[in-house]
Amino acid sequence: MPKERFSNNIQIKNRKASYEFEFLEKFEAGMVLKGTEIKSIREGKASVQEAYCYLQNDEAFIKGMNISPYSNASFESHIMTRERKLLLKKKEIQKLRSKTEEKGLTIVPVKVFINNRGFAKLEIALARGKKLYDKRNDIKKKDHKRELDRLKV
Repeated sequence: MPKERFSNNIQIKNRKASYEFEFLEKFEAGMVLKGTEIKSIREGKASVQEAYCYLQNDEAFIKGMNISPYSNASFESHIMTRERKLLLKKKEIQKLRSKTEEKGLTIVPVKVFINNRGFAKLEIALARGKKLYDKRNDIKKKDHKRELDRLKV
């Protein structure tokens, strides 16, 4: 049986986001991709670490998302960090617009995944930046949990 080249259980996470931000509400958005971008995502060669989302003219976009060129592409490959349009419902975009106009709220990309129908999706979150003491509390909780897990084993 030949080895499958692509996998549908891809989950590319933005670990830094959960440390830097407190997520208030999450949304699932489709992405407008070109040519070989979906194949690169299925190979797991994408990153949302430095990416951010913004709204413009009742449309949502992600900027700074890095999708590496597809290794088996013939002659035409995609631009790695191009701006990509996000596919959201009109009500979701209006909700995000009204919330981001409040002080201190932003839209953060959380993870890229392939859904059960084979489409690449981006999970975005409405988020508020954490203060330094919140970050310290999170670190203490993680250390405490790790210590308890170590004692159980």
